[in-house]
Amino acid sequence: MKRPRCHSSSAGLAQNRQNWSLSLPMEPSFALFETAIGTCAIAWGEAGIRAVRLPAENDDTLRAAMQARCPGAVERPATKAVAKVILDIQALLKGELRDLADAELDMTGIPEFHQKVYALTRQILPGQTMTYGQISNRLKAPGTSRAVGQAMGSNPFPIIVPCHRVLAASGKAGGFSAPGGLDTKLQMLNIECVHAEDETSLFGSMPLSVAPRRQRAMPRSRRR
Repeated sequence: MKRPRCHSSSAGLAQNRQNWSLSLPMEPSFALFETAIGTCAIAWGEAGIRAVRLPAENDDTLRAAMQARCPGAVERPATKAVAKVILDIQALLKGELRDLADAELDMTGIPEFHQKVYALTRQILPGQTMTYGQISNRLKAPGTSRAVGQAMGSNPFPIIVPCHRVLAASGKAGGFSAPGGLDTKLQMLNIECVHAEDETSLFGSMPLSVAPRRQRAMPRSRRR
């Protein structure tokens, strides 16, 4: 499947980043929001999204996680730019086909190799998967599968950087460090109609297979 273009030109990308920056407050902020898999959280600042958090034990745990990731962050209503990202995440977790490529991420303090891994992972569309080894090879860094796994394990932007679509060898689910662990990963894969080998489906009756099911084409209105 050919990935839809998200920006028509480098000038357009620069303008998008400028608009993002102008729409954000100077101080770090975060908000909680409801999704089909539970309450999630998102943190942002003037350089973009700083963190996303999947459902935790309770809202206070989510708030603590956001403040630990972004010291001094204040809970407040999402800005227009962040609200769009939230709406896309909510739609994606209901099984709708959404592309989060326009979400601007603040990579401050993230190692260069992890940034490369995240950039490649963002190219995996809903209904598709890659393995740690495939990502390693695509980065022309063979033998770094373990390092790719470490990058996935420390991913501060789950869903936007869809680490749940990255599997272990032979299509096995592998690990997942986000709250809920492997159960959350399988739930998200089930929503996207991708099933990992040798893992129990959270929805019981849904069949498992190594090969992901091909998603329908991106709606024409989403292509740019």
